[in-house]
Parts: sequence; C-alpha cells; structure tokens
Amino acid sequence: MYRKIFLASAGAIVLSGSAALAAEPAPTPPPPAPAFTWTGIYAGGQIGYAWTTGNNYWNGYDPYFFAVTGSPAYINTSLYNNPNGVIGGANVGYNYQFNQLTWFSSSGIVLGIEGSVDGTSLSNTGVAAFPDGTLATVHSNSDVQGGIRGRLGIAWDRLLIYATGGVTWGGFNTNVTIANAGLSNGGFPLFASGSGVSTTRTAGTVGGGIQYAVTNNWSVRAEYRYTDWGTINQGNFGAFAVPGVYFNGQRTLYQNQVQVGFDYKFDLWAPPPVVAKY
Repeated sequence: MYRKIFLASAGAIVLSGSAALAAEPAPTPPPPAPAFTWTGIYAGGQIGYAWTTGNNYWNGYDPYFFAVTGSPAYINTSLYNNPNGVIGGANVGYNYQFNQLTWFSSSGIVLGIEGSVDGTSLSNTGVAAFPDGTLATVHSNSDVQGGIRGRLGIAWDRLLIYATGGVTWGGFNTNVTIANAGLSNGGFPLFASGSGVSTTRTAGTVGGGIQYAVTNNWSVRAEYRYTDWGTINQGNFGAFAVPGVYFNGQRTLYQNQVQVGFDYKFDLWAPPPVVAKY
C-alpha cells in the first residue's frame, strides 16, 4: 500500500519538473554579423617607392673657352639623373558593389573613385662637363604629388582585384650650379648657381592592385601605377651665370611606383544583418 503511494508521488514530482522545464523560454541566439560589402566611404594611407625613366637633355655655351682655343665651347649632352625615392601619403574614396553582376566573380563588380596626396623624396643629381673643364651640376626633385582616379574591380567576397586610372599632378624643381676654377680656361674662374623652372605638371596615370578586407572595416592593399609626365622644361640658366654663359635643358619623365597601404571603411550604408532561420 505504502509502496504504491510512494511511486505515485515520485511520478507526480517528475512530471511537474518536466513541465516547468518545458515552460522556460529557449536562450536567445546572438545577433548575426552584418554581411560584408565593399560599398562605403573609406580613408587610409599608403607608402612605397617610385622610380623614373626618360631622357634628360641639356645644351650650353661657354665663351670663356675662346681664351684657350680661339673658339667657344658648346655642350650637348644627356644626363642620366632620373629622380627616384620614397613616396607616401593619404587617400580617401568611395566604392559601390554591384552584387548582381557576378559574371566573373562570386561577389560582383566594384566601382569606385579615389583621391590621394603623397609627399615624395624623389631626387637625383647629374653632372655635365664642358670641354674646358666647366662643370654644370643639375639637381632635380619632386616633393609632392596627388590626383583623382577611378577604380573598377572584381570581388571574391573579401578579395578585390582592381584596375585604376585617372589624372595626377606633381611639383617638379631643378637647381643648377656652374663652376670652373680657371685652371683649364686661361685663368678665368667662374661660378654661378640658380633655380630653374619650378612647375606643376598634370598627367594621366594607370595601374592596378589587389586588396583584402581583414575585417568588415579594415583592409590592406598593394598597388602599382605608371605615369607619363611628358616633357618638362627645366629652365635657361643664362640669367644666373656669368654673362655669355648659358645652360638649359628639357627632360621627358616616366614614373613607376609601387605602394602598400591600409584603409578603413565607414559603415554609413551598411547592409542589414543576415537573418538566421531556425
């Protein structure tokens, strides 16, 4: 009799406990992370190296050579002093990702626009010698460059491969020193120095790069660009030299640069979170 009462009581307790557990709400899952997108405004920085090629042509006239030979000295020469150095600065831009355009990728096409400003240490020095021993030392440098470019890329989720092109500008400076101790030109020493044409050039630039989003906001990149600066007038230095002596030149300049950088994307128009289905 007592055994039956005990078993009935125990069963009631178990059933009541199960009902209480069943009545407790299930734990709320954490909110899902937002879907990644390249769409948004971004800003960042970059640093790298730039090197240039092209002809640096100079010509000049030194009448003091007449004292030694009975005829003046002319010079026509090319100086191989193309500037190269570190280039780095900051950028800001905007990308828009077309998720429906997946012909070549898994995530769509990315179209963007970017502006950048770089400080540079591009510089070099060349020396030209007149037949009478007069030396003309030419120092060239570019201290700042910048521009605005379009970007067209193919996205594979967080990986972006892109082409870029647009307009760029740069500041270029030339300084020349002309000197002769007088040992080879009949005892007529001369020394003169002056600044050539300081000019700002605009040019077209093209290139490409690869970018990877480490998080939904931070990304890293590597980029190459080629710029054709055209022909740059470097100045006529007759006004700075001893009367009768002149030295002037022009150069063509083609620039290559490689840079690595980082960007932070602002989620002003972030896509909605992915809704999990249970």
